[in-house]
Amino acid sequence: MRIEDLNWMDVEKYLEHEDRLIVVLGACEQHGYLSLLTDARIPLALADAASQKTGVLIAPPLNFGVSSYFQSYPGTISLRASTLLDSVEDIVRSVYASGFRRLLVLNGHGGNDPARARLVELANQLDGLRIAWYAWWQSTSVLDLAIRRQLKTAHANWMEAFPFTRVADLPAGEKQPPEFIGLLNAAQTRQVYGDGVFGGAYQASDEVMQELFDVCLKDTLHLLESL
Repeated sequence: MRIEDLNWMDVEKYLEHEDRLIVVLGACEQHGYLSLLTDARIPLALADAASQKTGVLIAPPLNFGVSSYFQSYPGTISLRASTLLDSVEDIVRSVYASGFRRLLVLNGHGGNDPARARLVELANQLDGLRIAWYAWWQSTSVLDLAIRRQLKTAHANWMEAFPFTRVADLPAGEKQPPEFIGLLNAAQTRQVYGDGVFGGAYQASDEVMQELFDVCLKDTLHLLESL
């Protein structure tokens, strides 16, 4: 159940019996052969599946994140870190003013990680506010699956190649991860990574991808129940 499918009176009625909300943080950045909105599509898909099982409302996703290192790849739209932090704070303060008190933040992009510190500050400032954070690719259950399937986890490789993130045919085989030292600017990043995939298998079987989604959904449902 998404906010965009409701009017304000529907939300007011929802808040009479429920104060949980799912907040999705994404990005618009290169993902090799996958959608530029991969980092928004994955957490939003998890949010939709979790909402279908629990009835918890979903806020409209923030489709832009901190992606300055990918600016040399056309289609990438990046926020400054300060803009992201202020945007996240404004979103939280707005939904708190409406009456939401328990938030599950589903983050789809590693560049958004600094927002965690701002969220903790808000939890200290706003009475009764509780926040859970889930970055699906960092989950122990996801890493365990990758080890069991003998697959390397990396940006834009098999682990993000869900049916709903694929917008082109994917190469077969694996890519050798490049070696580099230090921080890279946007031009250096494109020079090092080429097609944008950081290494490992380009794709995995439908069975593996469904198993991956299922373990992430299980994590998401657990966090919603724990709020």
